[in-house]
Amino acid sequence: MGKNLVEKILAQHLIAGHLWPGAEIGIRIDQTLTQDATGTMAYLQFEAMKVPAVKTELSVSYIDHNTIQIGFENADDHLYLQSVARKYGIVFSRAGNGICHQVHLERFGKPGKTLIGSDSHTPTCGALGMIAIGAGGLDVALAMAGNPFYLVCPQVIRIDLTGKLKPWVSAKDVILKVLEIFTSKGNVNTVLEYGGKGVESLTVPERATITNMGAECGVTTSIFPSDKMTRLFLRSQQREKDFTELKADKDATYAKVVNIDLSKIEPLTAKPHSPDNISTVRKMKKIGVNQVCLGSCTNSSYKDLVTVAKILKGKTAHPGVSFVIAPGSRQVLEALADDGYLSDLIASGARLMENACGFCIGNSQSPQSGGVSLRTSNRNFLGRSGTMDANVYLVSPETAAAAVITGKFTDPRDLKMRYPKVTMPKKFSIDDSMIIRPVKKDKNAEVLRGPNIGILPRSPELPDTIHGIVTIKVGDKITTDHIIPAGARMKYRSNIPKYSEFVFENVDPTFAKRAMSIRQDGKQNIIVAGLSYGQGSSREHAALCPMYLGVRAVIAKSFERIHAANLINFGILPLTFCVESDYNHINQEDILEITDTKKTLAGDGKFMMKNKTKGIAFYVTCTLSERQKQILLAGGALNMTNE
Repeated sequence: MGKNLVEKILAQHLIAGHLWPGAEIGIRIDQTLTQDATGTMAYLQFEAMKVPAVKTELSVSYIDHNTIQIGFENADDHLYLQSVARKYGIVFSRAGNGICHQVHLERFGKPGKTLIGSDSHTPTCGALGMIAIGAGGLDVALAMAGNPFYLVCPQVIRIDLTGKLKPWVSAKDVILKVLEIFTSKGNVNTVLEYGGKGVESLTVPERATITNMGAECGVTTSIFPSDKMTRLFLRSQQREKDFTELKADKDATYAKVVNIDLSKIEPLTAKPHSPDNISTVRKMKKIGVNQVCLGSCTNSSYKDLVTVAKILKGKTAHPGVSFVIAPGSRQVLEALADDGYLSDLIASGARLMENACGFCIGNSQSPQSGGVSLRTSNRNFLGRSGTMDANVYLVSPETAAAAVITGKFTDPRDLKMRYPKVTMPKKFSIDDSMIIRPVKKDKNAEVLRGPNIGILPRSPELPDTIHGIVTIKVGDKITTDHIIPAGARMKYRSNIPKYSEFVFENVDPTFAKRAMSIRQDGKQNIIVAGLSYGQGSSREHAALCPMYLGVRAVIAKSFERIHAANLINFGILPLTFCVESDYNHINQEDILEITDTKKTLAGDGKFMMKNKTKGIAFYVTCTLSERQKQILLAGGALNMTNE
């Protein structure tokens, strides 16, 4: 029996376990990446492991998230990251060099390699035929220290692409169609493997758009074969030596095959406030648009921006539209400038932002009150833009350009012009001067710590009885942005006591104070949630900050993969209802209790939870591997490493 592409790469990197879907496996990690919003904590954890140098083939630290420097916090954290990179042999990509996923695709990704990154959109590099997975910072730190990365062996779904995209339809519309099919929940421990004749027409940047936003489906990762298009891309980056052909065997088997005819896809949008709330653009009935943001790690390639530049050439942004562009990398920006397209964009009224995450994470370019913002980014969660009552729609670059011209939601096929043809450069001009490569690992190098670098909190051991208060009860599809806000608040990412003040800020502003008061009284906090708890970002702060506030358990109908792993890493029990309707019998402020916690966890993981307030009981379960049980019993993964 033949192997699919995922099986081939995992088999070459397997260290522990068996490649049986649903079983836990440990794999060797070749490359890691971090970014500054998650990297500071990852490197504090790495330092605590007392390892003299990273043990991966390549580890890269990027500055791309909190590049706006209002106050000392971000600048100090950047200095800390640069000094850690020098000391431990880590490649450092300076602020202004670009977004981690775009730069890693350009300069470092290699077919057949494994990559984990402390960012949920690390699967972008699946466009190169890599197993690229988003993870919590502690898992990345452990990989840098030479430990395997553990995950549930995924089921593999093949998405068979046929046909070719029609004019005015692009890769963003493809992944929006995938989200329409799969939605943003129920896809945990799954990999989407793309194949079929339709793949041959998609360039690597187009594939990267698809693998990047596949993260919104909740899958472990997405992957394309490494083929002629991959070779052309690596050749354009002057890295053809890194090319390896990789494809599934003709008789490979899959859990399921989904067929998508590219020629039948039309311009789509994700409506507020979820990436899977899909509609055709034509059905939007020309809603007025206040802002258009072009860029992010999903759609900031040379091809994306040149397409828009050609559409807008000789035109000016509608008077009611604020038009923002953020190229994905310095390489893209320089190529746009060299080829004259940057001038066309600026002449159209574009406001040029940094080569950074910026508007996507809500730390700049927040829309007006009640505004309609069209963005080419990957998430439109409530409040993520920085404006709580804004309506954010996710669209393709073509649809974004149409709105810039008309000031309304407009199907780009209705523009009275010929669809622009974009020819990718055969070779990009390569300038890696903003990438600092360690000449050698300098064990005597000083690590520079500003006052915003706080202590590294650790969870106490798991108690034998959890007697806690339901401090908050939330519904379905709670994202990590709901739990711990992004945007301007992220400047406190290295200071857990301070950042913890904002846990659930956008859901219940009183949560943090109430939780801290309960903790200080010697009691415990419990969170109750619905389906798909922990969607979105890999930010482990969504587990670390609640742990600091005394949360010992989260009871949910279901969890998303990265967040569940983060909860375990920081000693918080991720419990699921055995009967989902029991969720309805719990109210905020109820007192819940489980006893014999350690014995039950070590056994079948089925706990009887007593609701002391209502005088009823129900069952919850915690299905874990033996390794995960030991982590929880110790109070977290960091407690198991060498002091």
